[in-house]
Amino acid sequence: MKLGVLSDSHDNVPMINKAVELFNREGVELVIHAGDFIAPFAVSAMSNLKCRVVGVFGNNDGERIGIAKRFEAVGDIHPNLANVEIGGRKIAAMHYPELAEPIAKSGEYDIVIYGHTHEIDARQEGSLILNPGETGGWTTGRCTVATVDLESLAVEIHDL
Repeated sequence: MKLGVLSDSHDNVPMINKAVELFNREGVELVIHAGDFIAPFAVSAMSNLKCRVVGVFGNNDGERIGIAKRFEAVGDIHPNLANVEIGGRKIAAMHYPELAEPIAKSGEYDIVIYGHTHEIDARQEGSLILNPGETGGWTTGRCTVATVDLESLAVEIHDL
């Protein structure tokens, strides 16, 4: 069973479409977006996923009502923290990195996902801490997403 993870897509619909294709090809059972969709149309780009999406708002998500409305068709959106259970794993997702480490060290979650920094981070700190980098590619020039094998917690970073 696999989890798909993306963050900081920042309205880059062509890259969101590539992420959707990759996640469908990989057979992921759930996708988590760690925030900064930016506009509602970026959420609509995820409508071709063959699984549910769980998202959290980021600091650049200004049109939150419109984003939440679009999320009704693809999954669930949370203001700050999403708690998800899948494949026997407890997952916490948020946008901000300063929350990730303390939550991971609590030992209550198997996986803690965050975004905001646009930098890839995959490490063990009591839990697997994961930032998939930026899907949009506007800051680093690299468009990335991650998949996680829920049994082994092995992370694979994919360049789009």
